[in-house]
Amino acid sequence: MDSAPARHTGQGGTGRAGGSAGTTAVRRAVTAIHPPRRPGADQTRPLVRPGRVRRRDGAVPLLAADALAAVLTTAAVPGLELPPAAAGPLAVLTSLLHAQAGLYRPRLAPSALLELPALAGRVAALWCGAAAVVAAVDPRQALGWSVLLAAVCLQTALTCAGRGLANQLRRRAARRRPASALVVGPGAGASAVAAALHGRPEYGLRPVGLADTGAGAEGGDGVPVLATHEDIRRAVIQNSVRHAVFTRPPEADERTAALVRLFHDHGCRLWLADPAGTAKVTGMRVAQPADHLWGYAVQPLLPRPARRPERWVKRAVDGVLAALALLAAAPVIGLCALAVRISDGPGVIFRQERVGLYGRPFTLLKFRTLRADEHESATRWTVAGDNRMSPVGSFLRKSSLDELPQLWNVVRGDMSLVGPRPERPFFVAKFSTVHPGYEARHRMPVGITGLAQINGLRGDTSIEDRARFDNHYIDTWSLWQDLWILARTAASFFRFRLGGS
Repeated sequence: MDSAPARHTGQGGTGRAGGSAGTTAVRRAVTAIHPPRRPGADQTRPLVRPGRVRRRDGAVPLLAADALAAVLTTAAVPGLELPPAAAGPLAVLTSLLHAQAGLYRPRLAPSALLELPALAGRVAALWCGAAAVVAAVDPRQALGWSVLLAAVCLQTALTCAGRGLANQLRRRAARRRPASALVVGPGAGASAVAAALHGRPEYGLRPVGLADTGAGAEGGDGVPVLATHEDIRRAVIQNSVRHAVFTRPPEADERTAALVRLFHDHGCRLWLADPAGTAKVTGMRVAQPADHLWGYAVQPLLPRPARRPERWVKRAVDGVLAALALLAAAPVIGLCALAVRISDGPGVIFRQERVGLYGRPFTLLKFRTLRADEHESATRWTVAGDNRMSPVGSFLRKSSLDELPQLWNVVRGDMSLVGPRPERPFFVAKFSTVHPGYEARHRMPVGITGLAQINGLRGDTSIEDRARFDNHYIDTWSLWQDLWILARTAASFFRFRLGGS
């Protein structure tokens, strides 16, 4: 209930770029939006958790090869008098160093020889560190230069050989069981990428369609052109598509960006190819280690936060801080509950269905500030200025104290302290058809406060602006940014402005 209808229907919108036919081509068919018939009516489809989709990225064989190389080196190098228990920590440190260098990222054309400089450098750093630790613990057991060089050379050779074998087995498996893929992009570039995938089965991707290829585009090698959002969705489901190859950045236009959420919901791996050679023409360096698709520069698109450890850290911080905040605010919560009970009668807590992570509904808790029927609370946009609101309810809303029970939502895991503000299913369905990027807000757990809120986008403000701030927050997420937003929120609550932004 943070923005007025006039704002979310008139500002920015979807634009007319590409004509009405182009806009229709990427949006699913939308019928008239009707209010929910009951509070539990689910206006949004719960989405598939991307993490539950099993992909063949080849990371496990590479991890095994790296760990085995570290263990064999510890046991095989003459004069390396390390206890057997040291092999485990060395293997773990090796994996961490390789992960930091991006050596476990998915690749279409992996090559252990191209990775050799990165592998050798990190193995050398590992053993230099191990030699320094051994010398500090027991100077008499210090590793000589010859032993150190032998360990570095042997582990580098074993790692390279193990990775080469893992890559070879992966290519053979990819030829036998290619994964279905869609190529997304306009014009001849997308057709060329689809033709390359069709003719080179070693990449393990079998193109089943061209999505959003623009007016007049033609499929190649019998690959159909998918003209509408519904056609693309149907193709993803019927062909069990697990990869989507974009031929230009998804944010290049709203039609292409609208497909990112569709692929993400179905657990597809996203790639960005460069059929136009833009990186070469502009002199931009591609990501290392370099990857290609039959000469086209290609790299994985990894939405943030994409790694599970990041989610775990965010969830742990949320749980601890929310629990501490509940304990600290318990007297204030009790006073608010008592004031609501005396002023407005029974029913202190107001429960309302909202849409959370991946489009899943949950029950949001607030202090009741206005008595309204279930239909009105689910479909009325704002109650600001409603003369039915008591002075206590008005104070709670203006001070945001009515949001305090949401700390329990955070403890339960329904919400986060920081994230996009959750909205009701009726308005989520409506805004998703009007504002590009609104659906993408649900990539992240919803929050009590967020980047949009500390920039003044509360109450009667633009939905389009808020969606843009929310998606920027998700794309640039970090734990420090969460703490910064919490500090700004606390400062605004106490009417104290921190300098800068």
